[in-house]
Formats: sequence, C-alpha cells, structure tokens
Amino acid sequence: MKPLLGGKGANLHEMTRIGLPVPAGFTLTTEVCSYFYDHKRSYPPQLKGQVADALGRVEKSVGKKLGDRERPLLVSVRSGARDSMPGMMDTILNLGMNDEVVEIVAKKTNNARFAWDSYRRFLQMYGDVVMGVQKRAGEDHEPFESLIEHLKDERYGKHDFPDVRLTVADLKELVQRFKALIKERAGKSFPQDPSEQLWGAIGAVFGSWMNDRAIVYRRKYGIPHDWGTAVNVQTMVFGNMGKTSATGVAFTRDPATGEKVFYGEYLIDAQGEDVVAGVRTPHPIADLAKEMPAAHKDLMKVRAILERHFKDMQDLEFTVAPAMPQFGSPSIWSVKN
Repeated sequence: MKPLLGGKGANLHEMTRIGLPVPAGFTLTTEVCSYFYDHKRSYPPQLKGQVADALGRVEKSVGKKLGDRERPLLVSVRSGARDSMPGMMDTILNLGMNDEVVEIVAKKTNNARFAWDSYRRFLQMYGDVVMGVQKRAGEDHEPFESLIEHLKDERYGKHDFPDVRLTVADLKELVQRFKALIKERAGKSFPQDPSEQLWGAIGAVFGSWMNDRAIVYRRKYGIPHDWGTAVNVQTMVFGNMGKTSATGVAFTRDPATGEKVFYGEYLIDAQGEDVVAGVRTPHPIADLAKEMPAAHKDLMKVRAILERHFKDMQDLEFTVAPAMPQFGSPSIWSVKN
C-alpha cells in the first residue's frame, strides 16, 4: 500500500501488524496531499473529523491525551513518500509541548532536564518548519543554532560546549529566547494550543512536498511530482531521558558488503537527528550490548523478525526509553523501518 500510505506509513503499519513495538499512530494518505495541492492548500471536508477519530483511538490506546493536564500525549509528525527521499521533507518531534505541559512532564517523569530539552527541541523544529524562522540572506548560521551558541558563549565561554551538559536553567532560558525569536521573525507568537500545533505541523509537512530541495531531488531521481507524500502522526518515545535512553540507526547486515552482522550507530541521551548531525560522535551498534544488554537483545530479535518477514536486508531507526509508568510509557523501546 505504499502508493497510498507512503513508504514509512506502509512499513509502520506492516511492522505493527507483525507485532513489533511500534508506537501508536495514524497516517494521512497521499490522496490528502494531492487534494491539498489541487484545492489551493485546503483539506477534504471530512478530514478534520477523521483525524479527531484517529487521534482519539491513539489516545485511548496509550492512556494519554493531547494537551491533557494529567497525562499529556506528545507526538511526532513525519513525512513519508512512496519512494524514499531522505532529508528532503520535514519532521517535527515532541508536538503537544507548551508552557503548561512542560511543567507537567517535568513533574510526572521527575526529570526536568528531559522536559525542557524536549520543549526547546520542539520550539526549534516548529519555528523552522511551520513558522518559517529560517536563515536569512547574509546570515551564516541557522537562527536557533545561533541563539544556542550565544548562550553557551555567555555562560561557558565556548560555543562548542556539549548540549547534553546544558542545565535546566540553560534550557529554560533557551525556551524563552526561542519564543522571542519566533515572535520577532514570524510576527506572531508560538501557538500554545496542541490542536493548533498539530494542524500547523500537518500543513507544513504536506507543504514540504513542494519545497525546493524536494523538487530538485525528485527531478534527479525521476520521482513524479503528482505522487504526493503521506503524513504520519505517531506517539513519541524519548531517547533523551538520560543515561538509560538512546536513539540510533541500524542495518540488519553490513550495507557495503552484505555480511551478516548488525551494523549501525547510536547515541545515549539523544533524539531525532542527533545521531547523524555530527555534533556528537555516535557509538557503533556493537557497544550497545555492553551499555544496554537487554535493549540490544530485544533489538537482535527485531532484526531477525524484520529479515524473515520482508525477506531482505532492512534499515531501521530505533529508540530505547526507560519504562515510565507514571508518564504512561506503553513500551520500553520502539522501532521505525
């Protein structure tokens, strides 16, 4: 069903079907994307109700609710064309965070650093992707990254100070500076309403199908412009919760030689693009057996299931997260193919 669900959506649904630990979510199909561009960037009239129903089922399955004061749900919003277009379209993580939810998450997890780190990441992604706060002509660096570097210079005397060593106070200050930057550049405040955030993100991901880099990529690789992208909305599982969490990318075999060895990299206390961004040096996947033996054992089981089911080498992204019953974490780790 890749033409309808996109590659990521089809794989997520198939891995769910065969019992792998995939976070609950739903997919807006490529047909919605086609409608979006055929009708002046508007949606089919029935879509709002369908999204509300799908979100309600996700909320029920994980025991959390978007914007809830007791058990707030946070989600990711990702693109997924039928053919892989790595890095060409946009992703937003930690959606549902706001000034109230960040305090609730900090209290529920007893981990204020994780909560404020997730909020500043969300502001940076949402500000960039949805609200258009991007590098202007004549600027050498992305504006959010510049603010991070300035804060590090002010407080630690060097702009390459490791992100993982920023304190709760540092992260709170970054949140305030990020919100001020968004208001200054976008001319309006960052939205606190999670429902408004969700529809802003959905529109931005559909919109990224026609961004310049995606158009150039499709021309280069012969991907038709009318295929469109799907949008996947998925429950967040967090790799940035401290030393008991991680995120990584892996291949079920060596992609260069085909040798039957598990191949990949991961980072402790990381999220999203951290592994491939080059800011920190990731560890080879073999080290996970020493650092997190239980997670490595589970991952090896997933590796075998994926190859047996899909009958080919697979590449995957994975997240290892600590069990957090008080925060409603449904599983210890998750996988995306």
